[in-house]
Amino acid sequence: MDPKKPQVSLSHLTRDGHAHMVDVGAKDVTARRAVARARVRMGHDTFMRLVTGDTPKGDVLAAARIAGIQAAKRTSELIPLCHIVALTRVEITISLDGGVAIIDACAEARDRTGVEMEAMVAASTAALTLYDMLKAVDRGMSFDVCLVQKTGGKSGTWQRDDESEGADSGERP
Repeated sequence: MDPKKPQVSLSHLTRDGHAHMVDVGAKDVTARRAVARARVRMGHDTFMRLVTGDTPKGDVLAAARIAGIQAAKRTSELIPLCHIVALTRVEITISLDGGVAIIDACAEARDRTGVEMEAMVAASTAALTLYDMLKAVDRGMSFDVCLVQKTGGKSGTWQRDDESEGADSGERP
């Protein structure tokens, strides 16, 4: 090690720079909650078909909700250093507004570590499911995902400040 180099301590790296899972055993069990949001942008015709249910693969919104819930439950299998969390609640809501499908994924648990990743994976997977079920109509769809809020744990409450929540106006170029 170079003594002139500043030492940086990252929670998911050992002193040797190897990835490892953080030990949360000594942390207090607290109520944890996180909300993530995905905004799926699509063409006007696609949006109208989604609103009216005129889609080639069936009930797109129901499939996306179920996929999001299932994804939250499998987050630790997908994100390498993510702990297994005993979720107590996962809810996926989808609203259709101005040509955009807005997916809100809420994950809750009483545990030693947060549920931000579970909410983010749920919102992402629900958005991917919308894409999959509508791609025959519109391959140009796109989406973004962001954390909106988290509560619980040592760091307490965090709330996204900006109104846009990381998304553009919803219009496609």
